[in-house]
Amino acid sequence: MNQRKVIISLILLPIIASSVALAGSQHSQTFNHLPIFALCIGWAFLINWLAFIPASIFQTEKFFDLTGSLTYITMTLLALYLTDHLDIRSKLLAALVIIWAIRLGSFLFIRVLQDGHDDRFDEIKSNFLRFLNVWTLQALWCTLTATAALISITSTIRKDMDLFIYFGLGLWLIGFIIEVVADQQKRQFKKNPANKGQFIQSGLWAKSRHPNYFGEILLWLGVFVITIPVLQGWQWIAILSPIFVALLLIKVSGIPMLEAKADKKWGGQKDYETYKTNTPILIPKL
Repeated sequence: MNQRKVIISLILLPIIASSVALAGSQHSQTFNHLPIFALCIGWAFLINWLAFIPASIFQTEKFFDLTGSLTYITMTLLALYLTDHLDIRSKLLAALVIIWAIRLGSFLFIRVLQDGHDDRFDEIKSNFLRFLNVWTLQALWCTLTATAALISITSTIRKDMDLFIYFGLGLWLIGFIIEVVADQQKRQFKKNPANKGQFIQSGLWAKSRHPNYFGEILLWLGVFVITIPVLQGWQWIAILSPIFVALLLIKVSGIPMLEAKADKKWGGQKDYETYKTNTPILIPKL
């Protein structure tokens, strides 16, 4: 990405976030006359820009993923603290987001510490604007992913317990378990010296080439389902949450990058080509 595109991106990302904040703030409770939903989004950008400063000075990406998790956690806690009359739905959504963020954040942070670095940043962190753009993009990523949960938590509209809560929670639990198990299976596979230079094709990875991403998409769909009964008017922008997660993982930075990397490393090998032919790319085969 050249400098011109980076500058355009740095301008567009906050504009997109501001548009989401404006739409999602309809029916939002307020703090000092400011919509709490919008305040949470502002905080997401602030914490990432603050974290960028030491990351840029010391040229490190080691706490990038940890900052992402802290963004989710602190955004959610801020929403809980500033919002009045919290109900079961709001508390449940907050718990689901925080549990997911703690689990994934700690997993990714430990992984980068053990690996020593994250090769995604090798060419980026030496360029000030590109590195800043990555942190800004993470702020927007957190914003769009958590939009449904934050809209529901901060809303003035409250609904009693219903089937949407049970069904959404079920989807979240299934997705969370799949993601956790898949991550652990792959981590254990890579820790075994006998598997050096090999690709995983056992456990959940025998059912899908990217089971962790399937779990991720499923759990955020569950979060959205829980929010459906309270959504009114422009609050339906919350549907961006599961759509964004799915598009990001399926079309942008998830599956395409990993598939290209795997093809470059193992492409042409008979066992790898057989694995690709017989194993779905995302939705696990039964």
